[in-house]
Amino acid sequence: MVVITIISMLAAAAVPTIVKVKRRSLATVVANDLRVFGAAFESYAHEAGSWPAEVDAGVLPPEMASRINSSAWMKPAVIGGQYNWENNQTHAGTTYRAVIAISSTSASAVVQDADLLEAIDTVMDDGNLATGSFRIGADDEPIYIVSQ
Repeated sequence: MVVITIISMLAAAAVPTIVKVKRRSLATVVANDLRVFGAAFESYAHEAGSWPAEVDAGVLPPEMASRINSSAWMKPAVIGGQYNWENNQTHAGTTYRAVIAISSTSASAVVQDADLLEAIDTVMDDGNLATGSFRIGADDEPIYIVSQ
């Protein structure tokens, strides 16, 4: 009985740590994807002198086919939703020249987990979803600002 009690207490103490580690790894995956994609778009804009044309969520702009792995772009993000290239779009009253949004689609909805979004923001920049390069945009979708 004592052994079972001790094992139960150890398991109860480990669960929050496991949840925290899982949340941190999901945040790291999203942050890495956004940084890699953002760098590819910036490189394209620098070389071409303009940003790629806007496309629907989950669709890779044709100009980016040689720069971004299409399967990485088109698969659902680990937080749900699909990556969405946006050019000159308004989010929360501000128009941005270049943004990568994670948009809900019929195939995959974005998980509205404030703690997870804050964890992503902490990995990417300042930990505040109202400032920095990772924010909450229109329709409560997470956005990564590539260029203002």
